[in-house]
Amino acid sequence: MSARIPPVLRPEHPSARSLGQLASEFGLEHIGSLDGIEITGVTLSTGDLHPGDLYVGVPGANRHGAEFAAQAREGGAVALLTDRRGAEIAKGSGLPVVLVDSPRAALGDVSAWVYRTGEHGPLLFAVTGTNGKTSTSYLLEGILKQLGLVTGLSSTAERHIGDLTVVSRLTTPEASEMHALLARMRESEVRAVAVEVSAQALSRNRVDGLVFDVAGFTNLSHDHLDDYRDMEEYFQAKLPLFQPDRAKRAVVSLDSPYGERVVEASRVPVTTISILPDVDADWKVELLDEQAAYTEFRLAGPEGRTLTTRVPMIGWHMAADAALAIVMMVEAGFELEAIGQALDSDGGIVAYLPGRTERVSGERGPSVFVDFGHSPDAFLNTLGAVRRFTPGKVIMLFGADGDRDTTKRPEMARVAAAGSDILVVTDHHPRFEDPDAIRKTLVDAAREAYPDREIHEVSPPEAAIRKAVSLAGEGDSILWAGPGHQDYRDIRGVRTPYSAREEARDALREAGWAE
Repeated sequence: MSARIPPVLRPEHPSARSLGQLASEFGLEHIGSLDGIEITGVTLSTGDLHPGDLYVGVPGANRHGAEFAAQAREGGAVALLTDRRGAEIAKGSGLPVVLVDSPRAALGDVSAWVYRTGEHGPLLFAVTGTNGKTSTSYLLEGILKQLGLVTGLSSTAERHIGDLTVVSRLTTPEASEMHALLARMRESEVRAVAVEVSAQALSRNRVDGLVFDVAGFTNLSHDHLDDYRDMEEYFQAKLPLFQPDRAKRAVVSLDSPYGERVVEASRVPVTTISILPDVDADWKVELLDEQAAYTEFRLAGPEGRTLTTRVPMIGWHMAADAALAIVMMVEAGFELEAIGQALDSDGGIVAYLPGRTERVSGERGPSVFVDFGHSPDAFLNTLGAVRRFTPGKVIMLFGADGDRDTTKRPEMARVAAAGSDILVVTDHHPRFEDPDAIRKTLVDAAREAYPDREIHEVSPPEAAIRKAVSLAGEGDSILWAGPGHQDYRDIRGVRTPYSAREEARDALREAGWAE
């Protein structure tokens, strides 16, 4: 059984646009008559076709999207946008063809034109970095709501349009989906949108056609070296977001060494922020109190401006993310005093972050946290936060993604072993890799670094969480890192329905720990 693929959100009342006008305004060649043809949407996928769509045939690693032009026509597509090779492939489809040099590079601007997303759009916030993108985006959206705005969100976990929520497919959707989402938001009178922007999104043109009002940078650490040759290439992939064609302003955290380099490379006005006491930044964050239910911090900026509030999560990194969100709002034109008043009236920031150090246990028994973290740096920060509120043992349960960056696995295992008292290694998304081999890499690295650590290898994860619960008692904590909010496991290309949160709750109930 495959988990249901989340839908693409589109405007409910799209306005038709002339294909001939599109070709004329963009100066594009075409094959076949465009007279009278009107388009109401754009898609790369025959699985997401709506009648009236412009189907975009993109060359892929194995096949060219233009091969499916006839199928697209049967599904209601009225025209094809592709390159010359794609036009040759699709010449028997019966669709008129609009020619571009690179369909993927043209997708964002074409989608923006079709959906009119550049006209009277909402405030757009972009958050990028290795860790903290999702947290900052949710916190930003939460604070905007506390100020009374109708908001939108596009994150790794979910897409939000006001009160409507759907699960995400990708961290950042394809450009055609992003512009359709923004058009739907306009219909719902959304006034501000927080968008999580991955390095891959920038490399693969997914945010083309957008200019963000404020871009935020959290940090950079070891990740995604399956997509990029090394850390330098990964870093360089982030930099286009901080150029005038992508953003108007930026807020950059200096909490990782790459922050200064982002500032140096940026060609838009930049404001800096840091929680590190020895770093000189425009805005400084000071931890005031850490409790199991919240982290309190003080934000101090230029001209003596200050704000003190709480974020309803554990860990200094959550305070840093919340502070970054607040300064991004200030840079967008919101008054710090107004933000402070709204937060004070609610007792702090009101936000729910699915699968981000999310406690799924009850009042009795061990505390169990499910987290989406899947990098060494994320493990380090989250384990440290859990440790501060655990009087007993810290048990770490994790696995590693198959068919993804293999170079970070040994360091993930070393950090996990260093920060826990007991380590349980299990499976995550094996995809097309051998899960036994993935686990062996993790276990070997952990044992080599910490030969005296208690380490268990347990497969599948259903058994692993029950093993972890059996090792825990009152006052202990279990951190299950990796699955977070996700509702499936990817096993040999099949999305098998699965919830780590529900498995953890079931394991606790079976062990006699009532919620």
